[in-house]
Amino acid sequence: MTDVRQLLTSLQFADSAFPSGFYTMSHSLEGYSQAHLVGRDGVQQLLGDLLLHAVGPSDATALATAHRAAAGGDVDRVQEVDQLLFASKLNAEMRTASVRSGHQLIDLGAELIDQPLLAEYRERVRLRSTPGCQPVAAAVVYAANGVDTRHAVAADLFAFSASFVGAALRLRLTDHRQAQAVLLATAGVIEQVTDAALGRDLADLGGCAPMSDVMSARHERAEARLFAS
Repeated sequence: MTDVRQLLTSLQFADSAFPSGFYTMSHSLEGYSQAHLVGRDGVQQLLGDLLLHAVGPSDATALATAHRAAAGGDVDRVQEVDQLLFASKLNAEMRTASVRSGHQLIDLGAELIDQPLLAEYRERVRLRSTPGCQPVAAAVVYAANGVDTRHAVAADLFAFSASFVGAALRLRLTDHRQAQAVLLATAGVIEQVTDAALGRDLADLGGCAPMSDVMSARHERAEARLFAS
């Protein structure tokens, strides 16, 4: 695939208008907001910390590993990554959100392109042989569309960041101008996290963000919630 087509495909799947279900998630931000632990000036720092210590070591590492497996035609390895990622997520809310988004992504991806491994993975998800976590589903869809591993990881990290900033907008923790400033300032972190994810083995999968886990656990039992996570 040419660089231009890789770029266009990455942009399509990372676009906030793509119906992956990311718009329903705050990625623990609503929990932080409810606990009054983040304000307007803290959105960028929190996003960067989550990318570095949670999303990068966990979801991005799984995506990179699953993408290489999918590109090599190894669906069993893809399933292994999927199951390990699911097991590594401590909160039921985060597991459920990831799976719901992953199922939407793999269903639409299979409609958009006819590719054997993608179809096989979708069938395993349907049969509940594998959970279908969003990063792994994204890896399979990107690989089926000829997007290389680095582009796939970076695009998914940007999609996460855009979703997080979009949640900050809806929670009135930022405005549209500051949201764009946060995304631009986060580009360097995304590059750093991408490089780190590409260099990890599957045995290194797993983030460490205890406060985010606590906020997610509290959010599960909140009386009122705007977001699914």
